[in-house]
Amino acid sequence: MGIDRAAIEMVLSFQFWRMAILWPLALLYCYARLNLAALFRRRTSPREHFRCRLVPDSAGGNFRRPICIITGATSGLGLATARALVGEGYHVVLAGRCAESLYRTIQEIKQEYEEAHLTTFQVDLSSLQSVVKFEASFKQWLLDSDLHPSVQLLINNAGILATSSRITADGYDQMIQTNFISAVVLTSLLLPLIKNSSLPSRIVNVTSFTHLCASNMKIDCKKFSRNTISEKYPFASIYEYSKLCLLLFSYELHRRLRAENLSSKISIIPVDPGVVHTNILREVPSCLSQLAFRVLSFLHLLQSPEAGASSIIDAALAPSNVSGEYFFGGRGRRMGSSSLSYDAKAASQLWLNTSIFEEQVSLLRSSLA
Repeated sequence: MGIDRAAIEMVLSFQFWRMAILWPLALLYCYARLNLAALFRRRTSPREHFRCRLVPDSAGGNFRRPICIITGATSGLGLATARALVGEGYHVVLAGRCAESLYRTIQEIKQEYEEAHLTTFQVDLSSLQSVVKFEASFKQWLLDSDLHPSVQLLINNAGILATSSRITADGYDQMIQTNFISAVVLTSLLLPLIKNSSLPSRIVNVTSFTHLCASNMKIDCKKFSRNTISEKYPFASIYEYSKLCLLLFSYELHRRLRAENLSSKISIIPVDPGVVHTNILREVPSCLSQLAFRVLSFLHLLQSPEAGASSIIDAALAPSNVSGEYFFGGRGRRMGSSSLSYDAKAASQLWLNTSIFEEQVSLLRSSLA
């Protein structure tokens, strides 16, 4: 009865209908644009789809397996991406909250790839302290393993759709901290290692078509802090906002690296896998989430994690000249994101606002030293 009551309360909320109507429309809009672009290219010249292998030649005995870090790697898209990149020859670092899930993930991947190179770290992206500890542990692991102090690929995949307000110990809304703030912090902490790579390196940020639904609001990282959350939690709006912020950050980082003449060495690619059958709707009453998946499946819009992960693999293995492009729909396809996501002024303001994260990280580093 409690589940039924929760479902009724959700159906009566504005945020549910925002999610139920605007999100499918945004998804259909994206696929319509892809189809129109495909028709146009057919009349002209097709866009070549290819992937580049980052794994260097082992001849000469100097073979070093490139390192890839994946957040949210124990299920869904993260697990499917990890499995695929192991097959591409990467040493995959699995970052997840649960030690048991991490162990199970290793066993599952090694059933297919017995010689897989895998390492696990526990990290809770709703805690800046946990992210800082991960950076320290990861650097120590590189040192202890006598590995080059560098990272070739970072995939910020972890994300949640929370339906109730939860404030983290850092004072932020849990959903925006998990989906955006911790991705920014982790990227900033690992950027020196990414820059230190002798091979071309890459940051892939997993975003969502739902950013198209975000309104032209003031960009402020403190917008969803302890003092600004309303009584009725706007979960759909916050999810959209977190994905828009991640896009703005991705494009701004790309611009700044290009200004440093590093865009040929480090590429930044936001990617949208579309709708994938994962546990992203675990906080939505099961009767509603199951109905949503059935409708999306009927409309041929629902993908398996393996199919959805193909977009992430495309972004991870694409040539460096596509840095700053928005990948959507698999098969190497790219398209433009929302006009708001390209607002350089908003992105610059967002970048300045992230300085508050740097201050918190600096304090946490000092306390852990």
